[in-house]
Amino acid sequence: MGENASFWESLIYAHPTCTTWKQEAEGSIYHLASIFFVVGFMGGSGFFGLLYVFSLLGLGFLCSSVWAWLDVCAADIFSWNFVLFAICFVQFVYVTYQVRSVAFDREFQELYSALFQPLGISLTVYRKIVLCCDAEVITLEKEHCYAMQGKTPIDKLSLLVSGRIRVTVDGEFLHYIFPLQFLDSPEWDSLRPTEEGIFQVTLTAETDCRYVAWRRKKLYLLFAKHRFISRLFSILIGSDIAEKLYALNDRVHVGQGFRYDIRLPNFYHVALPETPPVQPPPRSHRLQRGSPRRKPAALTNCGS
Repeated sequence: MGENASFWESLIYAHPTCTTWKQEAEGSIYHLASIFFVVGFMGGSGFFGLLYVFSLLGLGFLCSSVWAWLDVCAADIFSWNFVLFAICFVQFVYVTYQVRSVAFDREFQELYSALFQPLGISLTVYRKIVLCCDAEVITLEKEHCYAMQGKTPIDKLSLLVSGRIRVTVDGEFLHYIFPLQFLDSPEWDSLRPTEEGIFQVTLTAETDCRYVAWRRKKLYLLFAKHRFISRLFSILIGSDIAEKLYALNDRVHVGQGFRYDIRLPNFYHVALPETPPVQPPPRSHRLQRGSPRRKPAALTNCGS
């Protein structure tokens, strides 16, 4: 304990305390460096946040190096600050290269800003998602069908970028699909990865549409490699199905007493026969059973 005490005492009292403070302030370069440090540490996350932080911190360390070289004349202070400036500069160049390497077309950039960026998805993860669809946006002309009832196989997952899609079953209108909504999320969710199915609805373009399509097998391979992307799509598809549920006001009746429900191709519900209304009990029974203040006739002890 004595050795530890002497160590801490030597560490604290080894240097003389400041009895007289320097009257004049440091030069403007020192204060400029401090301003760069304060503003630089206010940066956010992501690529552009890193660019912001490293650029301002690099300028701050550069100003500190100049201050140490001109005003303080201390080689050690200059050396440390210059090394830190070099590190920030290298990091800035590296992040800039990453940003340039993940540049996208205008439609994919708008899709990222509207759907994926608010969820905190980085550009590197988004790049894997874009490469899975071959970075291609497909055009669907007005009144052309994306899928036909009972004919089109479910072999992809598509996201509408622009336009409007009309969903019908047996010619009856179900709902619309708007931009940033999946075209076939219920069909996708109703099948297992090893199962196959066909559309039970018809999807028709009401306007000229643009959409992004991921092939089923290729997307499942991406999910197997990156579990985070799998969870991301699970959340997006679940939210999309919930929106479609709210869009459906009434269920559509199809032939032979079946009732079609929420576009799921493997889920049909048999329309149950209407049961006759139950006759109300006599007044005496109704009063005896429904009165909340009626005293019970007898109490049975479960423990006896």
